[in-house]
Amino acid sequence: MSEARRGKDRAPAEAVSEVSILEVTAGESRRRDDLLAVEEPLEIRVVVESDGQRQRHPVAITMRTPGHDLELAAGFLLSEGVVAGRDSIWRVAHCATPESPESEGNIVEAHLTVGTDFDAERSSRQVYTTSSCGVCGRGSLELLWTVRPERPRGEAVFGSALLRALPDRLERAQRVFGATGGLHAAALCGADGEIELLREDVGRHNAVDKVVGHLLLEDRLPASEHLLLVSGRASFELVQKAIIAGMAALAAVGAPSSLAVAAAEEYGLTLVGFLDRRRFNVYSGGERITQ
Repeated sequence: MSEARRGKDRAPAEAVSEVSILEVTAGESRRRDDLLAVEEPLEIRVVVESDGQRQRHPVAITMRTPGHDLELAAGFLLSEGVVAGRDSIWRVAHCATPESPESEGNIVEAHLTVGTDFDAERSSRQVYTTSSCGVCGRGSLELLWTVRPERPRGEAVFGSALLRALPDRLERAQRVFGATGGLHAAALCGADGEIELLREDVGRHNAVDKVVGHLLLEDRLPASEHLLLVSGRASFELVQKAIIAGMAALAAVGAPSSLAVAAAEEYGLTLVGFLDRRRFNVYSGGERITQ
């Protein structure tokens, strides 16, 4: 997708805000400046053309950290089954409403390619989604049952020593987390263990959507030779997003849920949890892990 059709994303620098705080240590206090991770609402809309008229449909509002918003919107639309792939999106860009010009930067519109199927009633969530939880539940299960994603087609394997090195690499690469201590991260890693792409956000679902959206807009899906590394736990929703993106593996520093393990087993995703420099657990797809 060209930059003209993709629009211009907000700078990651807008992800940090400086505030004055009172720091109390061992009974002593002092004033100093501190950095916070920014949290703002993002409205995601879909624009379709019908009978020569453009119709806008609100899909969701999510709380996120500004930066890479276009990737977030694209990844969200793919993960929620609104679009089937790169060819479904003609253009994605920020916009503002005439009645509220200050909203520019907090609204993203994805213009669908003419002829793309779009079910406005099914796709429109009409809900406010939190950064911590995202959109989850029965709809996510139904999506996997309906889409029936292919099992990963790649032949990538991941060495145990390589896996144990990933959390430290992730922490060193988290620029905004290092400044604020308040963000989740998702990273795309190759079989060589190198972090090819990293995104941060107050919401773990958003961080993953930003990675998946980047790959979608660059026409790099399915990512069957790659591992998705996340800084928190492995929930069902994150496993779902990895499966739809065609990932070979998902590795989390935290615990997986029972439904996450069941989905990973059914769709052939390698799932690793409790990953640190000393050990990890393999819950599914152990054939891709070598000593």
